[in-house]
Amino acid sequence: MSLKYNAGTLKKLENLLEEARFIVRYEKGNFNSGHCILEDKRIVVVNKFFNLESKINCLIDIVQKLDLKSVELTEDSAQLYLKIAENKLNEIEISKEA
Repeated sequence: MSLKYNAGTLKKLENLLEEARFIVRYEKGNFNSGHCILEDKRIVVVNKFFNLESKINCLIDIVQKLDLKSVELTEDSAQLYLKIAENKLNEIEISKEA
């Protein structure tokens, strides 16, 4: 599986979180890590001033922190989650190609 830093990859990560019943929002704020997870409300807030690459990296970090094993995901999202959750980012091969 190969991920690229483009709008399609960002959408895949957003869809994965939405399937897990999280709301993804892009807002301004003082986030030390660039994002905030409100688990009780199932909301993920990412700094809206980040560039595309930073937003993707932020969502990958968030997915790694969440336990989504009991959530029913589509096949594509489940594969993406397993790769991210198992820290096999070297297998995902994120590239900067468009």
